[in-house]
Formats: sequence, structure tokens, C-alpha cells
Amino acid sequence: MKIINKSTLLLLTVMVFVSCAGIIGNQPVNSEDFKAIETDLKREFGDDAYYTDLTIMYNESIGNMIGVTVTEAPESLTMGQWNYSQGFWKQNTEISLEVPQGTKAADFMFQLNDKINLANLGELVEKSMNQLTAEKDIDNPRLEMAFVNFPKNGDMAKAEYHVKLQPEHGGTSFSFYYALNGELLKMNY
Repeated sequence: MKIINKSTLLLLTVMVFVSCAGIIGNQPVNSEDFKAIETDLKREFGDDAYYTDLTIMYNESIGNMIGVTVTEAPESLTMGQWNYSQGFWKQNTEISLEVPQGTKAADFMFQLNDKINLANLGELVEKSMNQLTAEKDIDNPRLEMAFVNFPKNGDMAKAEYHVKLQPEHGGTSFSFYYALNGELLKMNY
């Protein structure tokens, strides 16, 4: 009887760890889900991390995959490319940056804060799904990819959120482009 109880306890422990892995492994569909991903990013890379790339992709068989190019110290002129998949972060490579003389590397990067945040991106995913359902009569659209498009010249006014959706069972992808204030700039497929 004690063996069964120990096995049951072990199984329950594994289930708790899997379920507590956070929303980061599940399909994000709203601002709270994306806010949880932002919290995980800040836990992994720090509250003051600087990014040049941040992409959230969803694959039905794998779950969320996140790709970032990030540094905690822009003045070091080095960044790491990291990917998250199936519960683990892995650094793929380290990048050396070159910036124009008289500029700071941080001028070409963004931080997750009031101007750029994943809760806003999550709201735009929801908005895009609703628009796709209403305008194209597509039920249950799925997130394919969402990302922050930050211009290489560092012009914050040109930064955008991009959302790419597809029908539940595959097919044509629909892309939505938003200004940071949430204004829809264009939609195409």
C-alpha cells in the first residue's frame, strides 16, 4: 500500500510541476496570458533588460516558442539570442554589436515597460481574433506569431506590434500591423 501511495505522490508532484510551468507553455490568447509571458521574461532576463527582437510563436504540437535577442548591459555591445521551447530557455548564440559613433547601443533597443509591453500585444491578439471572426467568418483563429517590430534605426515612433493568425485547422495566414498605441495600420493575407 505504501508503494502505491509513493507512486501516487510522485505522479501528483510531476503533475503540479507541469501545471505550474506557467502560461508561457500554453497558447497565449489575451492580455493576461501575454502579461504572464512578460513576467517570465523579466524573471529570466531581469526587469531592466534591453531587447532588439522579441517574438512569440505558437505550434500546436509544441506550444509556445519564444525568441529574444537580449542584454542586461547595452554598453557591453554584446547580446544573447535565446529561445524558449517546451519549458526551457536555451542560448543559441552571442552577438557583437556595432553602433554609429556618437550613439549609445541602448538607443537601438527597447525595454518592456509602459511604451512597449506584452499585455498590450495580448489585447491586440484578442482584437485581431475578433476582427478575423467578424470580417472573414473564421471561427477559432489561432495565433501563429506575435512580435514587436522595432526599427533598426531605433526610432520608437516607428515601432509596431505584429500579429499573425491562421484558421484553427491551417490555411491562409492573416497579418495585422499596429502602432504602439493600438491603432490598426493595416491587415493583409
